[in-house]
Amino acid sequence: MRRLTAALSLVLLAAMTLPAQAAEVAVLDWRRALMQTDAAQRSMSELESRVGSQQQQARSLEQELNALQQRADSLTDSERQEANRKVTELNRLAGEIMQAQQEAEQRFLQQAESRLEQAVEQVIARHGIDVLVEPQGVLHANQDLPDLTGELTQILNSLF
Repeated sequence: MRRLTAALSLVLLAAMTLPAQAAEVAVLDWRRALMQTDAAQRSMSELESRVGSQQQQARSLEQELNALQQRADSLTDSERQEANRKVTELNRLAGEIMQAQQEAEQRFLQQAESRLEQAVEQVIARHGIDVLVEPQGVLHANQDLPDLTGELTQILNSLF
């Protein structure tokens, strides 16, 4: 991912140093393209199946805690202790879910990196692009720039 980000940054830097001449410029949101692939959807489904029960348990604890909070003024000491135990359990579950999500995302990005680079190169070559920018990198354009994100998603789907 770092190499791709660096390569895209270099393309943007090169574009700023080019003399004012017509260049083929396009927009590409590689993150969105990657996350819309069938492989990303499968990865998310696998994650959901692994942590789904923990997510349900966390939702259940959250509902119980909300109910206890509604009557916070009238809780007994043992109910307060039970609420504290549930808060601790909810925090533990949230941490485990977040860690599983981060690990799954990292694994997917590592597996996808070379395919992403290959797909970006194909899009650039196919359209003769001189300057490729991310959507958030466009400050002004007199006309709509071609958005090649959908095409990148299609190429990535064929590579996975």
